[in-house]
Amino acid sequence: MDASTLIPAQADLTALKAAASGCTACELHGPATQTVFGSGNPQAKVLLVGEQPGDVEDQKGIPFVGPAGKLLQRAVAEAGFPPGAVYVTNAVKHFRFELRGKRRIHQTPLPEHIQACNPWVGAEIAAVRPEIVVCLGATAVKALLGSKYRVTKDRGELMRYAGPGARPETRALLTIHPSAILRMPDDAREQGYADLVRDLAVVVQAVSV
Repeated sequence: MDASTLIPAQADLTALKAAASGCTACELHGPATQTVFGSGNPQAKVLLVGEQPGDVEDQKGIPFVGPAGKLLQRAVAEAGFPPGAVYVTNAVKHFRFELRGKRRIHQTPLPEHIQACNPWVGAEIAAVRPEIVVCLGATAVKALLGSKYRVTKDRGELMRYAGPGARPETRALLTIHPSAILRMPDDAREQGYADLVRDLAVVVQAVSV
């Protein structure tokens, strides 16, 4: 199945979410609990894209509500965004994991999973019409910008966005995924978080939120 065949013409976010709930464009829909679609301000000027839902998000059906999501929420507020100003989603809509005993361990999505979900991300961006798309981590960068860009090389700089759902005036910014900060050694975590806040502050200064 090609996910683009499920997307209603000129659909709003409510219709897109309903359509995405039945997506079987890749095999991840099988073991996952549910499709985890984006959430937040439907008219946001800033749209943040992460990698995929984690274990908590898969169970609750809401993106960025686990440990990494709570860190992101804190960073967004500290950067200067008012409450409810952003829309958040993921490049891949189903949780990819492997079972180890009773634990479900995160597995990085493969290129085919990213490709299968690309129509959904593009439709979300087209529906929200953000001024800036923030790519959180390597998977989001690959999904929306391709292999030309790297977080380590290009983070924190506003650039033209020509990916799925783009308009001529849309811009992008690359930064680290909050889960990467949680994996840092204790002595590096504080600086990693400060760098994320700094990158998000660039976005706040660029738009009137």
